[in-house]
Order: sequence, then C-alpha cells, then structure tokens
Amino acid sequence: MASATGEGSKTTVRRHRRLQTFSSLGYRDYRLLWFGTLFSSSGQWIQQATLSWLTYQMTGSPFLLGAINGVRSLPILVFSPFGGVAADRVDRKKLMLGTQLWIMVVSAAFATIIVSGRVQVWHLFAFTLFTGMGWAFNMPVRQSIVPRLVPREELSNALALNSAGFNATRILGPTAAGILIALLGPGENFYLQSAAYLGVVWMVFLMNVPTIPKAAAASLGANLREGAAYIWKHPTLRTQMSLALVPVVVSFPYTSLMPIFAKDVLNVGSAGFGMLMSAPGIGAVIGTLILASMGESKHKGFLLLGNIFSFGVLLVLFSLVHIFFVSLLILVFVGATQMVYMTTNQTLLQISAPDEMRGRVMGIFVLNQGLLPLGSLLAGSLSDVFNAPFAVLLMGSATCLLAFAFFWKARSLRTV
Repeated sequence: MASATGEGSKTTVRRHRRLQTFSSLGYRDYRLLWFGTLFSSSGQWIQQATLSWLTYQMTGSPFLLGAINGVRSLPILVFSPFGGVAADRVDRKKLMLGTQLWIMVVSAAFATIIVSGRVQVWHLFAFTLFTGMGWAFNMPVRQSIVPRLVPREELSNALALNSAGFNATRILGPTAAGILIALLGPGENFYLQSAAYLGVVWMVFLMNVPTIPKAAAASLGANLREGAAYIWKHPTLRTQMSLALVPVVVSFPYTSLMPIFAKDVLNVGSAGFGMLMSAPGIGAVIGTLILASMGESKHKGFLLLGNIFSFGVLLVLFSLVHIFFVSLLILVFVGATQMVYMTTNQTLLQISAPDEMRGRVMGIFVLNQGLLPLGSLLAGSLSDVFNAPFAVLLMGSATCLLAFAFFWKARSLRTV
C-alpha cells in the first residue's frame, strides 16, 4: 500500500511539472476569468484597429488619428484610481458585470450609428471616451480578484497566463480586424465586438467570486487618499509602483518610433513595419509562457530588476544595430524581457497589497496604460531634436540607470 501511495505521489508530481505552464487553469473560476480576458482583449484590439481605420477613412487626418488614441487614455488617467476604490467598496462580481455590460451596450450602439450611415467625427470621440470610462472601472477589479481565485503559489503563473493571452490577441487582433473590415465592414465589426463582450459577461456570470474584505466606510475621496497613503508608506509597494509607472514614460513608448525605423533607418517599408511591430508581441508571449513554466520563484526582486536592466540594454543594442533581421531578433527579446518584468512586478504588487486595499493599488497601477501617450510624446520630441536611434539609445540608457538605482537603493525589493 505504501508503495502504491508513493508511486501515486510521484505520478502527481510528474503531472504537475508537465502541466505547470497552464497549472492555474485547473481552477474553475480563474479559468472562466482567463477565457473572459481572451474574449475581452480580442474585442479591444479589434476595436482599436477598426476605430483607427474608420477615423482615418472619415477624416484623412493624422492629427485626429492621434487625438482619438489620446482620448482613449484620458479616462484611464482620470478614472482608474476611482475604479480601484469602487473595487474595494462594492461587490466585485457585480462591478465586473456592470462595466462589461456598459462597454457591450456602447459598442452595439456605436455599431448601429455606423451601419445607419449617421456616424460623425464627434461620435468617434464620444465612443472612445465612454468605453474608456468602462475600462477604467473594469480593469482594476479584474486584476484585483486574481489572488482570490488561485492559491498564492499559483499567482505568478496566473498573471503570466493573463499576459500571454493578452499579447497573443495583440498579435492576432489587428490582423483579424483588417480581414473583418474587408469582409463585413466597420459597423459589423463593432457588432462582433459586442458579441465578444457578451461572452465575457456570461463568463463573469458563471464565476464564483469569494467574499473579499471591503474598504472601511468613508467618502470616495477618503478611500482614495487612504490607498495612496498606504502605497507611499509601504517601502516595497512604493518602489514597485515607481517601477510600474516610470518606465512607461521613459522607455516603453519605443514602439511609437517604429515607423521611423522602418522607413528611414532600416528602409523596409510598410511590410517591415508590420514585422517590427509584431516582434515584441511574439517575444512577450514567449517570455510570459516561460515565466508561467518557472513556477513560484524565491527571488522575484532580482528577476524584476534583472529583466528591466536587460530591457534597457536590449533597447541600446536595437538603437545601434541597423540590420533588419538582427533588429527583429532583438525586438523579440525586448518584448520578452519587458513582459516578464511587468508580470513579475504585478505579481509582487498583488502579493504585497492586503485584500481590502488591493483594488486601490491596482487602480493606481492601471495608470501605466494612461501614461503611454505622455511617453510617446517624449519619445517623439527626442526623435525630433536628435534622431530616432539616438532617442532609443537615451531611453535604453535611462532604463539601465533606473534599474541600477533601484537595485542600489531599494533593499526591501532585493529581499523579496
């Protein structure tokens, strides 16, 4: 009997190791959340590509095209901290359902306006603003419940799989959008997005979200100040939040300079531009799947700092190497190190934040998406003053210095 039990244990361990990359999908409620994320992010990428195409088709204006993308980030900057407060104050399942239904209805209404032939430029801005408000309240709550759906030792795996799914749709979504626009038209595309969001609503409806301690009853502003003060007084959280937000401005917007590299530096045209944009996404999927396969790491602080430093070094190399296929390879590694760094940092944030504070912590963390246009503006300005390769060289060098400074000063992070 002892022998049989021992053999069964070995079989279990071997099975666990074999399936470790996707181990968190063994938990029903996380699995529902993950598939919902696939539907949701697919809809987002298709929406973004279709909206950009429709905007340029209607206006022919690069300025308005950029303005639409700027308006998309505005609600994230303004409302995501309040979305985090809402996640800590109200029933999280109801909040997810309500915000997802809002996005679905707005998308269906916009599709109807397009199909009816009544769409005007202001409709594009209104649609972007209203859906952005929905995402500002949806993203913090979706992220804050992950630690309650899987055991602590599976959290890194779960967040890595979230990132892998998001980046897989980042690669496939715009391609699908182009095909669907050609086959159906932009209005019908938005109807399909609404159907995808209906799938997300159904997944959330089936989920069992555990009861989570709520924030102390107070005003919205008081709860928000409480969350910000908690982050500021917590040395590790303060460092991690800086590492989440600062590189978004300093280095992540390197992708905004890819048209310049494609046309003027590498001379590869539009086809090469598409490959340059896809390469980091491919690397991100590979990196997050490797991270998911690693299991629980005992040295997350070193993993975090090592990857952000490597990310900076790779950007420097990309700025210096002007051979197309070598540049593509470097960008694959850029995407991998960037996403391993971001996923590891999010894991540490989730672990460090208590249940009743996690929504507010993630609401502030989500600001990183709203800060990207500011970083793109900085990258563009540097490119105008100098040139694109030198701008990326400065961005990569600043990232390396940032990683070194945090390694030197943030002792609490090195011990995590």
